[in-house]
Amino acid sequence: MRALVTGGSGFLGSHLCDALLADGYNVIAVDNLLTGRAENVRHLANDARFELQQADIIKPFDFGKVDYVFHFASPASPVDYTEWGIETLQVGSLGTFNALDAAQRYGAKFFFASTSECYGDPLEHPQRETYWGNVNPIGPRSVYDEGKRFSEAAVMAYHRYRKLDTHIVRIFNTYGPRMQINDGRVVPNFMKQAICGQDLTIYGDGSQTRSFCYVGDEIEGIMRLARSSEHLPVNIGNPHEFTMLECAQVVLQVTGSKSKLRFEPLPQDDPKQRRPDITNARALLGWEPKVTLEEGLRLSLTYFKEAVQKQAAAQSALHAR
Repeated sequence: MRALVTGGSGFLGSHLCDALLADGYNVIAVDNLLTGRAENVRHLANDARFELQQADIIKPFDFGKVDYVFHFASPASPVDYTEWGIETLQVGSLGTFNALDAAQRYGAKFFFASTSECYGDPLEHPQRETYWGNVNPIGPRSVYDEGKRFSEAAVMAYHRYRKLDTHIVRIFNTYGPRMQINDGRVVPNFMKQAICGQDLTIYGDGSQTRSFCYVGDEIEGIMRLARSSEHLPVNIGNPHEFTMLECAQVVLQVTGSKSKLRFEPLPQDDPKQRRPDITNARALLGWEPKVTLEEGLRLSLTYFKEAVQKQAAAQSALHAR
């Protein structure tokens, strides 16, 4: 069995490659390295069952027969998708069509990594898969939100009209090793600031909520969904909800940092609350997360410390030139 993973050197994509290899697949990771990093899959370099192809999937591609296509390519953090807005829309449209065509060509199964951002700033809480969302289609986040929503429509169209065997996961706030420490998301922001002894940046009054899922739990849910017969979107996330203030306190506890809190204005269209209803994941997949936020942050602490040290060394070398 051969699996193709678009965005395979990204945060989630690289962990997925690990899981697929462990499940017995040969894996080809396809990535243009816009936001992915080759170092995320460097530990696989000597595995004959793995290959990394640097390519941009907004152009048609064919890397030979595959049995499964996992479409995980996209800038995923606010820092990245606001800088690369056009590219985010392209990979969520042209890239999705090309990935679907690659699966269709070889009669492969297809798996799409969607997002809780499909729900926008939700008026329903917690968010069920049947909720259509409250998304600003022209705001600064729309390049990501609407790219993912369009991709979901494309995946369902290929399933309905071309009988492609498809799956869609809606991913909620996942964190863990291999995240970029400058990607603007809550956990890497807080961890970096705490490790460096800087003030933790709280946007708004800190009452907005997120539900954090450790990457190991997320990948386990994704793999179960990939093996299932479910074609409609399924939420995979942690239903335990934290305010930003509560998250900051857990980060300070785990890192032992004495950092203070600094409050900044809330960005436009930033969701006020986020919590998945995982009734379907429990019933269809027998899945629910096991790792608490504190446990997951402790599992990630060494990685974030090393990432901060690497960044500091790189900046020192740059200044020394």
